[in-house]
Amino acid sequence: MQASAPSSDPSSADSSSNREHDSGFASRVRSAVIWRWGAQVGSQIITWTSTFLVVRLLDPTDYGLFAMSQVVVTALAFLNGSSFATSLVQTDRIDERRIGQVFGLLLMFAGVLATAQLMIAPFAADYFGEPVVADMLRLQAIIFLTVPFTALPGEWLARSLDFRKAGQVNMGAAVVGALTALALAWLGWGVWALVYAGISIFVSRAIGLMIAARLWVKPIFNPSGAWDLFTFGGTLTLCQLFWIIQSQSDVVIAGRLMETYDLGLYTQALFLTLIVTGRFIPPINEVALAAYSELHRANKPLGPYFLKTARLVMMVSAPVYIGLALTAEDAILVLMGEKWIGLIPIVAGLAVVMPAFALHLICSPVTNAMGRPKVYLFTSIVGAVLFPAVFFWGVSAGPMGLVYGWWIAAPLLCTITLTVTLPRIGVSLVALCGALAPIVLACAAMAVAVLGAQHFLVIDSPLLALVKNAALGAGVYAAVFWFGYRDIVRQTWALLRRSEEPQVAAAIS
Repeated sequence: MQASAPSSDPSSADSSSNREHDSGFASRVRSAVIWRWGAQVGSQIITWTSTFLVVRLLDPTDYGLFAMSQVVVTALAFLNGSSFATSLVQTDRIDERRIGQVFGLLLMFAGVLATAQLMIAPFAADYFGEPVVADMLRLQAIIFLTVPFTALPGEWLARSLDFRKAGQVNMGAAVVGALTALALAWLGWGVWALVYAGISIFVSRAIGLMIAARLWVKPIFNPSGAWDLFTFGGTLTLCQLFWIIQSQSDVVIAGRLMETYDLGLYTQALFLTLIVTGRFIPPINEVALAAYSELHRANKPLGPYFLKTARLVMMVSAPVYIGLALTAEDAILVLMGEKWIGLIPIVAGLAVVMPAFALHLICSPVTNAMGRPKVYLFTSIVGAVLFPAVFFWGVSAGPMGLVYGWWIAAPLLCTITLTVTLPRIGVSLVALCGALAPIVLACAAMAVAVLGAQHFLVIDSPLLALVKNAALGAGVYAAVFWFGYRDIVRQTWALLRRSEEPQVAAAIS
């Protein structure tokens, strides 16, 4: 086995993790976030640029068909075994044999899932009433064969908080996918431009990560001595199962009962409103799990770090979503054109509730790092019951009915998640509310200012109106913090610059 990340010798791999005063920890976490989050931002900019160009070449129906195939791919993806690779980040015992055992398990899962998708393809096409879905799914089975070669090297690099190489690979894969989508959409391939773009991303990532990690191990199919990894990974796999039920239930239900055009509108609105929760928080959670795990192995309390993390994440996500809700009309017209005007109320409705969903999502890394994945399992089960129920209730009202379901489910799930998480990390609800109160007040002031400007200062040009409202909202939000909570601004800046002590929350920003 060759690797540029941690040594396979347990004593050398974990020696720095067990030092109570690792002076370089904060710098490593900060660097990890800069690369993981920064690469995600760069990749998304590339993807969004491509998407906003491709969306003008394709129709809502193409996106509706693609969403149907993605339901099956995503539903099977919970069994891809990536959670077993994640167990290598949390464990304090690591060697070449245990890595090989995880690799062997990943290969088995990949073969089974690729075969399963080939078999399911015709039944999925019958369910949705779209024959082309079967052909799409047969081709997309390739995706599962790449998972062992992305999950294992990716988690190997994550264990040592080395996200630089992975970030570079992810940005390169985003470029490959964007160019593929643009070229094929321009040539008139329709929905197949989306299918081949996705496959090109997975294949290029697999090649790049294996080269970057230089992790050459033989697969071992004997599980002896690795049951702790399999137990932890198995629990996270169950969490992923329930997450898939929760996150895909809207498309599964709507795909059967809603017109393909309306489904395309809803899925594109969801894509836009998951900009933070679906694109930027997962990378932050990856770094958080690795950092929290290292702190937990050093017997440090995680509650204070979680509070700072929650405040910093919400300082970014809350104004983005409230701002999107306030400017949805102008944003859609500028970015996507008149053809997508039906997105406006859907995007605005979803954006309002996304801050609560973001707060729910950042809770799982802290309890997983403590070796308590059952907390995450419980909240995943709750979400898997709650979201399908409200979607069944709301689907008869069309896309906006699904939005009303989000209004009920997301705040309720966030409340339940905080109820079971906070006591386990030694954080009170009062302390959390105190950390988030300035953000609520700043967002409220921003909303009042933008709504007032929209009423009293009407601009016919959507572009100029968007620029005006975005600048006003950002200015008011920043002013509230600068004049009302200047200490928080100074503390945040100090945390971002500090390097002499561990500061997970600083890095998470």
